[in-house]
Amino acid sequence: MLKRIAAITFIFFCTTIGWAILGSTIYYRSSTPVETLRSSVSNTWGIAQEQRPPSASYTERVERQEKTTENGKVVERLTEQETKVMLPLERSDIDVDLQLEYRQKGLLWFSTYTVSFKGAYRFRNTTGRNQSIDFNFPYPANQATYDGLVFMINGIPVAEKNAGSVGGSKLMLPDETVEIAVGYRSQGLDRWTYNFQGQPAHIQDFNLNMTTNFRAIDFPENTLSPLRREETPNGWKLNWNYFSLVTSYAIAMEMPHRLQPGPLAGQISYFAPVSLFFFFFLMFIITTVRNIDLHPMNYFFLATAFFAFHLLLAYLVDHVSIHTSFVICSLVSVFLVVSYLRLVVNIRFALVEAAVTQFVFLILFSYAFFFQGFTGLAITIGAIITLFVVMQVTGKVNWGKLL
Repeated sequence: MLKRIAAITFIFFCTTIGWAILGSTIYYRSSTPVETLRSSVSNTWGIAQEQRPPSASYTERVERQEKTTENGKVVERLTEQETKVMLPLERSDIDVDLQLEYRQKGLLWFSTYTVSFKGAYRFRNTTGRNQSIDFNFPYPANQATYDGLVFMINGIPVAEKNAGSVGGSKLMLPDETVEIAVGYRSQGLDRWTYNFQGQPAHIQDFNLNMTTNFRAIDFPENTLSPLRREETPNGWKLNWNYFSLVTSYAIAMEMPHRLQPGPLAGQISYFAPVSLFFFFFLMFIITTVRNIDLHPMNYFFLATAFFAFHLLLAYLVDHVSIHTSFVICSLVSVFLVVSYLRLVVNIRFALVEAAVTQFVFLILFSYAFFFQGFTGLAITIGAIITLFVVMQVTGKVNWGKLL
C-alpha cells in the first residue's frame, strides 16, 4: 500500500511539473506580444481619446517694461509683446454615444469603441469692443479618424482644419455671443475622456449626456461620477450637469474588459494540480473502501486525461471562443476517463463515481475561474463539502484493517 501511494504521489508531482510548464507557456504567449498586439490594434482602430472643449481667443499687443544691463548700467526699455487672451466659455451642451466593439488579436481581446460626439458651446465677447476672435476645437487624439466632422460658427460651417485641431474666426461686437456647434464620429481604445480647460477649471452651465451599449460602466479614479443614471435595454444613460463648478477632475469612461482566453487558460492550468489532487484522493478512498484494484499505471492514464483537458484548451482558444473551447475540452477529457475506466473496472463505476468526481473537481472547479472575484470562495466551498462527504462516508471504516 505504501509503495502504491508513493507511486501515485510521483505521478501527481510529474503531472504538476507538466502543468507548470504548460501554464508558463500560455502566459508567455499571452504577455510577450501584448504591446505589439496593442500597437497593431491602435494602428487600425485608434488610441484612447481625450476630448477638450473649444477655445476662443484673440491676440493683443501689450507694452512691457524690461530692464537690461549695458556697460554696467541698468537700462529700461519699453517692448511690445503679443499675448493671447482667452474668452470665457459660458455654456456647454454635449451628447456622447459610446458603442463598445471588442477586437481580438492573438490570445487577447481589446476594448475598442466607436464614439459619436455632438457639442454646442457659447462664447461671449467681454472685451467691450469689436474684436476678431479665433475659435479652435482640438481633436481628441492625434492617431484617429473622424467621420462627418462638422464645425460651425452661428450655424455656418467652417472648414479651417489645422494640425491637431479644427477652427475658424469671426468678428464679434461688444457683448455679442457666438454659438459653436461641433460633431464627429470616431473610434478609440480602452478609455474615453472629456477634460476641461484649466487646472483647476471653472465650469459654467455645463451639461453632458452619455449613452452606452454596455452595462459594466467604470469611472476611473480622480474623475467625476455622473449625477444621474438611467438604465436602458442596452446599457446606460448618464448625465453630468453643473451650474457653476470648480474642479481639477475630468469626465471619463473606462471600457469593460472581456474575459481574456489566454490568461484564463493559464490560470486554469496552474490550478490543475488541485483538481487532480482531489480526484486522486477520492478515487483512492472509493477504490480502497470498495476493494477495487487500481494500479498506479491506471492513475497515470487518468492524469494524462486530465492533462489533455488543459493542453487542448491552451491551443483551442486560438480558434474558437473560450466557452466553446471549455465545453469541447470537458467532453474530451470526460470521454477519455469514462472510456478507460469502463475497461479497467466497469461501466457503472466509470459513469457514476469517476465521471461525477471528474465533473466536480475538473470541470466545475475550472469553470469557477470564469467568475472573477469568486474563484477562491467557490473552490473553498467545494473543498469543504467534499471533505464533509468523505468524512461521513468513511466515518465507520476501519482503516487499520484496510491499510
